Amino acid sequence: MSSHEPDQPPVEVVSAALAVVNASAGSARTPAARDALAVLEASLPPGGLEVARTGGPDDLRRALAGLDGRRLVVLGGDGSVHAAISALHSLGGLERVRGVGPIGLVPLGTGNDLARSLGLQVGAASLAARTAVEGRPSPVELVVSLDEHGREDGVVVNAVHAGIGVSASKRAKTAKRALRALAYPAGALAAGVAARPWHLRVVVDGEVVHDGSSGVLLVAVNLGSTVGGGARLSPLATPHDGLVDVVVSGATGPLARAGFAAAMVRGQHVERRDTATVRGADVVVEAVDGRAFEVNADGDLSQARTRWRWRCAGDAWQVLVPR
Repeated sequence: MSSHEPDQPPVEVVSAALAVVNASAGSARTPAARDALAVLEASLPPGGLEVARTGGPDDLRRALAGLDGRRLVVLGGDGSVHAAISALHSLGGLERVRGVGPIGLVPLGTGNDLARSLGLQVGAASLAARTAVEGRPSPVELVVSLDEHGREDGVVVNAVHAGIGVSASKRAKTAKRALRALAYPAGALAAGVAARPWHLRVVVDGEVVHDGSSGVLLVAVNLGSTVGGGARLSPLATPHDGLVDVVVSGATGPLARAGFAAAMVRGQHVERRDTATVRGADVVVEAVDGRAFEVNADGDLSQARTRWRWRCAGDAWQVLVPR
């Protein structure tokens, strides 16, 4: 009895593409970026590639408003993907995001956490560029932020976290190149030395996970499994199952914080008794003491609020992955 792989869908013939590059990012001027653009240009008919080197959110929205059915290819890290999906969302909500068709990603950032979860070719820009033209469309989730009136006001493509995660990310940015996967837990440990606990109530799909009476170190809502360039914040998370993975750590004492950071290096922090993990589609995090708090969404810091709500939108967009 013979076995064979399921038939792959035929490769879509792409006649035109818009490649978006963050002109202010260092990765935009690297040999890897030039190689990726050369592959894209060679894979399309003459004149089929337009490169938009954007300098900020307004530039990006203008570029994407003129997409006109072309294949969108984003060159950059998680922040670049977040910016592109956010711009599409601002132009027409989830329907606009879904309507652009499959998106190609060429991971050029220092972290590339989303790309790792999607199985893209991190560190091989030319191969990733070819996948952006010839790959297989795969549906991906999106986390949508809701304001106090229930209106969509933002998106998350990989992870959003509150508490020590905000301070840790600030510190980890300066150490990311040197420490890589250790940068985020190292940042969490350094930031946690002087930080006081956050009293946050966490509700997932209507069930109270933490009532806020005791402090928390961290609340994280994750689609992908890693943050900060490889730190395994939610080791079992996948962006394809229609749910987010929520991590709530009560490791607020000095020794507990150090133990949490050390365990996260090995991806074992979710086994700690002071850490709760749960999966769901609707998450509410609010300050029971009225102390407004920032969140970090895909590396971008927010304005402080006393209440945040996120819901998971399944099959919200498509990414091209290797066949």
